Amino acid sequence: MLKICVIGLGYVGLPICLKISKKYDTVGFDTNNRRISYLKKSIDENKEFKKKDFINKKIFFTNKIYNLKNCNFFIICVPTPIKKSKLPDLNSVKKSFELISSVLKKNDIIVLESTVYPGVTKNFSKKLEIKTNLKNNKDFFVCYSPERINPGDKKNKLTKINKIIGYEGTNSEIKNKLRKIYSNLCKNLIFTNKINEAETAKGIENIQRDLNIAFYNEVLLICNKLNINFNEVIRLAATKWNFIKFSPGLVGGHCLPVDPYYLTYAASKKKYKSKVTLAGRTINNSMKKYVMEIIKKKINKFSQKNKSKIKIIVLGLTYKYGVSDTRNSQKLEIFNYLKKNYKNTIAYDPYLNNIKFKSVNNNLYKNDFFLFLSKGKKFKNLFNKISKNSINKIIDPFFYYIK
Repeated sequence: MLKICVIGLGYVGLPICLKISKKYDTVGFDTNNRRISYLKKSIDENKEFKKKDFINKKIFFTNKIYNLKNCNFFIICVPTPIKKSKLPDLNSVKKSFELISSVLKKNDIIVLESTVYPGVTKNFSKKLEIKTNLKNNKDFFVCYSPERINPGDKKNKLTKINKIIGYEGTNSEIKNKLRKIYSNLCKNLIFTNKINEAETAKGIENIQRDLNIAFYNEVLLICNKLNINFNEVIRLAATKWNFIKFSPGLVGGHCLPVDPYYLTYAASKKKYKSKVTLAGRTINNSMKKYVMEIIKKKINKFSQKNKSKIKIIVLGLTYKYGVSDTRNSQKLEIFNYLKKNYKNTIAYDPYLNNIKFKSVNNNLYKNDFFLFLSKGKKFKNLFNKISKNSINKIIDPFFYYIK
């Protein structure tokens, strides 16, 4: 009888946990005590799920290791950020495997879903063998299935996506169990017997997007320098049959700003220095500087007030519209910079729990400048209201609303 344990209950782990617990007894494990206490009350602080989504689920939330001892199918969904040095931080993955080692039994299955560089899954499998005296692909089975959760995306939900499963063993019973579990989660399963390749595929999915956004950001910068209408350029170019449209903007979150460093780290260990993979990082990381320059120009042109009296409102703080996640958010960095230099700076984001960032006060139109950093319906409604009064008050660095 299968009993599932999902380790890590963030944007990836919780959707899996809720979906799979419709059919299987499931333990949701997280070391964050606050997270567990809220989930026990059917509250998702990330606002991806409502209380009704927790109803009729065979699920038990815990932060106690002993509650995992009867589980036999482990899905690891922990974060894999980068350190200040830009090197991969696998500490949470390491702790997850250590945790599992204390409860591992014969025929248990472990699936790592966290983004890693090629070779990580096999490396931790070997460490697990040493620690438990059990053999991978004989006594227990370690697989890799890269997560493809897109927070805030109502179209490409977990149940509607393709899912890669990397399993290098030959045991058909284990493969059937993997298919049985994951067919309840996703639309289509793609099996591979190459784990390193599955890890690499995950990396390049996000690196490709990072590079494309970087190209659009650079085109935007060039157009501004040449005094050319960026939106008109894209409209015209998009009439070609094979032109691919992206939007410029501030890249943040837990994937795009991180994954390029994971793949290039693996390459550097083999003495290969990347020439393209990190190119997107250079331009995308520089865009907050571009935004700050736009702000200064706008203020110098349209305000005679002293710095200390200028009122600015920043619209959008989370790394993308529709989510409450501020990880690697350049928007938040820009807000903090403005707050330091223009003390009357406030912010509004309807997706943040923090009340000081959430409320638009009654004196909304008394602000001197409105900085739009997010693209979405709720902000567009505000733009339409504000633009009726004074378009000169609006700062729209990426031309989300000003066409």
